[in-house]
Amino acid sequence: MASTLLRLDDSPRGQIIKLMQRHGALSIKDLRNELGVSDTAVRQQLSYLLADGYIRSTTSERSGPGRPSHLYELSEDARNLFACYCEDLALNLYNELLADQGPAVVGRLLDRVGQRMAKQYQHQIKGQALRERVRSFSQVLDEKGIMSDVSQQADLIILNEYSCPYHEIAANHREICEMEQDMMSQVLNADVKLTDCMMDGSNNCAFTVRPKEEIRILEIS
Repeated sequence: MASTLLRLDDSPRGQIIKLMQRHGALSIKDLRNELGVSDTAVRQQLSYLLADGYIRSTTSERSGPGRPSHLYELSEDARNLFACYCEDLALNLYNELLADQGPAVVGRLLDRVGQRMAKQYQHQIKGQALRERVRSFSQVLDEKGIMSDVSQQADLIILNEYSCPYHEIAANHREICEMEQDMMSQVLNADVKLTDCMMDGSNNCAFTVRPKEEIRILEIS
C-alpha cells in the first residue's frame, strides 16, 4: 500500500506517472528526454515513487552487447490514481435491476452478494476471541483502503469505519448498509448492529459487535 497520496498534477512525480501510463515502461534516459531534467533529478523522483509503491523496476532484454538497461513501470497501486467510475456503474446497474426485477428480487440478490463477500473475507480473519477477530477484520479493511479502527465501550466492541466503500450507492439505497451489517455478522460470527452512519451525518459508521451467546441470554432475560 502506498504511503502517501500522489496528486496527478504537473509536479515531476505526477508527470512521470502520466508518462508511464501513456507509454508503458520507461528508462531514466527516456524520462530525462521527456522531462528535460538531469539523470540525478529523475533518479530522485523515481526513488520517491518506488518507496511509495507506485512504480516498480524491471530490466529490458538486451538487443546487443552490454548490460541490460533498467526500466520503470507502474505498479498495481498506481491504478488508484486514475479516474474510476465504478460507483456510477454500480448505482446505474442497481437502479436498472430495481426497475426491471423489482425490490423483492433485488433484495434476494443483495443477500447473496453479502454472503459471497463474507466468504471472501472469512479466510483472511485471524484469532479465536471475538475482539481478535474484529481487530483482524479492521486490518483487512485498512488494506483495502477502508480506514477503520476498533474501540471498546463497557462490554461492547465497536468497529468504526471512517470511509464508506459504497458511498454513492448507499446514499441512494440504505439497504446497502443493512447488507454490510449482515455481511460483518457472518464474517465475525457475531451479532453486529449499525448504530451510527455517515449517511445520517455522523463522522463515521459505528458497528457494535457482541457474541451471539450474549444476545441470546439478553433476549431470554
